[in-house]
Amino acid sequence: MNKPAELAPVKPKKKSRLSQKTEKRILIFTFTIIPVVLLLLLSYYPLVKMFQYSLTDWNGYSPDSTFVGLENYKTVLTNPKYFTVFKTSLYYFIATFLQLAVALLFATILSFKVKFANFWKGVLFFPYLLNGVAIGFIFLYFYKGGGTLDTVLSALGLDSQIRLWLGDRSINNISLAFTSLWRYTGFNFLIFLGAIQSVNPEVYEAAEIDGANRWDEFRYIIVPSIRKIIFLNLILGISGSLSVFDIPYIMTSGANGTMTFVIQTIDTAFKYNKVGLASAMAVILLVIVLVVTLIQRRFITEKEG
Repeated sequence: MNKPAELAPVKPKKKSRLSQKTEKRILIFTFTIIPVVLLLLLSYYPLVKMFQYSLTDWNGYSPDSTFVGLENYKTVLTNPKYFTVFKTSLYYFIATFLQLAVALLFATILSFKVKFANFWKGVLFFPYLLNGVAIGFIFLYFYKGGGTLDTVLSALGLDSQIRLWLGDRSINNISLAFTSLWRYTGFNFLIFLGAIQSVNPEVYEAAEIDGANRWDEFRYIIVPSIRKIIFLNLILGISGSLSVFDIPYIMTSGANGTMTFVIQTIDTAFKYNKVGLASAMAVILLVIVLVVTLIQRRFITEKEG
């Protein structure tokens, strides 16, 4: 009796190269289209509408508006009260450099072997995790009369140095700038630390063999290696100093000479119902930030060249 012939196993058909390429393109398109659509809807579309509003006298709630052309821009650029508030940004501008210096200092120290390094990293980065509203209320209590700062000064016998930290025009912006410095130093610290740790350890070993100390390593290895990261943080810091909003708005609402350009823009739109004028102010601020960024980029590029 003959044995039945064994059936040969059926081999799965291989996908054609065309089919694989199509699936890859569909996959890339699927993962790309959603963020692109969100970017267009939540960023670029509002920007276009803001520019359209800046050419009208829309009050924010009326269905009708009148086209006024560049009149809103003329008002902002010729009326001193809209640009004098930029002097407040100088306090945050100066604080930006101090903030970057402190962040770079601690990032350099903690990039080497230090006891409880992870603990100190957490302490430095923790303020950045807090909500801006929470930070505002924390420092309101810190600066208020008889609050934390006054108590510490009294304990140190420095009662004569107690001031109205948020009420005295000569010092209130410094107090707010310090609050901003405390909040954002952790972010810059983390960026610097990651950049420093990406440097090849063999470079440090070679430098130590040649007799270089920590200062030499900082000057000739760390700074040149993370120059682009320093430049990036500098751009972000200066742009942020020009558009400060949450800290002064929560703590003082822009009173006693703490008004910033963004707070003034918000008040113009929602307090005085001049959305068209406020949109023009927002566009002007955007242009200023872009120009400052381009100037910085050109300056750094020429210096490197």
